Formats: sequence, structure tokens, C-alpha cells
Amino acid sequence: MQESTLPFQLDARLQGDCLLIGQFPLCQILLLNDKHFPWIILVPRRPDVTELIQLCAEDQQQLLLESTVISRLLLDCFPTEKLNTAAIGNIVSQLHIHHVARRRDDHCWPGVVWGYGEGQPYNDTEKKALTKKIQKALEGECDFTLLQSTTGAPIKL
Repeated sequence: MQESTLPFQLDARLQGDCLLIGQFPLCQILLLNDKHFPWIILVPRRPDVTELIQLCAEDQQQLLLESTVISRLLLDCFPTEKLNTAAIGNIVSQLHIHHVARRRDDHCWPGVVWGYGEGQPYNDTEKKALTKKIQKALEGECDFTLLQSTTGAPIKL
């Protein structure tokens, strides 16, 4: 994998909007704090990367593998009629890949999830239950590493 002498730093907006689930060899795994949708974001831990093509070939392959694991998790663990996967970056330029489980009865079907309005944050009980569900589903997958507080509560970035 591509190494850099610069430290990786997660964008402040992602820090404010997400909970940390854990990490794969390449990416941090984030849960968007919005109960309208099961929405997981992968962020390659590579500094100053804004586009997929800026990743070396090995990192691109690893990202595809990690994205596949997240996609399968969403399809297996949540009612999903369509999986939306995208790397847009118009607001947050740091490379991050959205994985959103969609249903015909969701908040903005059939429209896109971006710009639909205010999110509805999970309460503390929901945060803990959902992060545990996702972490349990990721056990043994793609060298997943669990990152959590000493209390077992999700980590607010």
C-alpha cells in the first residue's frame, strides 16, 4: 500500500457528522449519524487524496475489496432495495465513499440522499446498538479492527 510521511487527518466535517465504527487496512469506517438511512462511509487513510485515481493500484484494489465488504454488510443486515455507492466530494474534498442502503419507503426515495434536508441523529441507545450490530457483522472480515471507547460506546469523532 502507498505510504506517506504526512499524517492522515480526517476532515472536520466528517468528524462532526459521523461515528467511528473501526478500520480496515486502508480505510476508516464511519457511520453517518442520520437515522433516515443505514449510511456507511469509507475514508482511505491517505493524506491529501481527493480522487480515486490518486490512489496507487494496490490501494485501489484494497478500496474495492473494503467497499464490497461494506456493500454486502448493508445488503445482509438492513432492508435494502437499492444500494447507492458514490464518491462525490463537492463539499468534503477528502476522498470518501458513501454506501447507503435505500428502500422505496425511505425519506427521499426515489431522489438522491444528498441535499434532502436535515438529518435526524441517532439517540445514544440507537448509536450503541447500531454500531455494535455493524461491528459484529464485520468481525473476521477484511482484517477489520474494532475501535471503541473503553465503555463500549461508539466513538464520536
